[in-house]
Amino acid sequence: MRNKLIAAFACTTALVSTGVASAADLGARYAKAPAYVEPLFNWTGFYVGGHIGGAWTNQQFINNGIGAPFGDLVPGEGYRQRSAGIIGGAQIGYNWQANNYVFGMEGTISGLDNKGSFTNTAFGAGDDVFSWRTNVLATVVGRAGFAVQNNLFYVKGGYAGANNRLSVSDTVGVSGSGGQTHWANGWTVGAGWEYGVTRNWIVGLEYNYAAFGSQTYQLGGTSGNYTFDAKPRDIQWAVVRASYKFDAPVIARY
Repeated sequence: MRNKLIAAFACTTALVSTGVASAADLGARYAKAPAYVEPLFNWTGFYVGGHIGGAWTNQQFINNGIGAPFGDLVPGEGYRQRSAGIIGGAQIGYNWQANNYVFGMEGTISGLDNKGSFTNTAFGAGDDVFSWRTNVLATVVGRAGFAVQNNLFYVKGGYAGANNRLSVSDTVGVSGSGGQTHWANGWTVGAGWEYGVTRNWIVGLEYNYAAFGSQTYQLGGTSGNYTFDAKPRDIQWAVVRASYKFDAPVIARY
């Protein structure tokens, strides 16, 4: 009897141990896996891309009183005209990210078709015909932004330059014409939003404002040299952007 009791106890102990081991194995096998956390978008790296949108130019030209008189424009008088057109071009830059803060440098080159003409009718129809054109815009800026996952909100500021031409034609009395092109230097500020669609592709929206200094234009005509101080008083432009960012190490958040 004693031997039967011992055998029964041993069998029960073995069954319990086997059950505990099986339960532990099952628990280990079906333990909840750590939650997956999507890596943060990494804004660090070089990028290149293109942009397209609309631009608005305020053109200003004033008779500075040097050279021959011109029509009825006495020194200090002139005109200002506004024109809109399409702008498009390319950008290249580099971003560096520290936590949620992103800093960078960027250069852009754009072509635009902002132009206009103005007829001075003081001495009859079509007396003096002015024309102007701004067709190239370049910027070199610094950028600072705040990143929220795949979104980047940023401001920018720096140098702006524009290729500007002013021409004039005498069409009444002594006729003649002349024109000159200058590169106008200035500054620009802007703001924008970008979104990382994939690890490498970025799209965005941006608005910019630029102002420029005057240049002296010698507009040679039959009666002599007509001299004006002219400039794109300001250029504003809004564009959509797309850029390709070259790979950088992924930042993971746990």
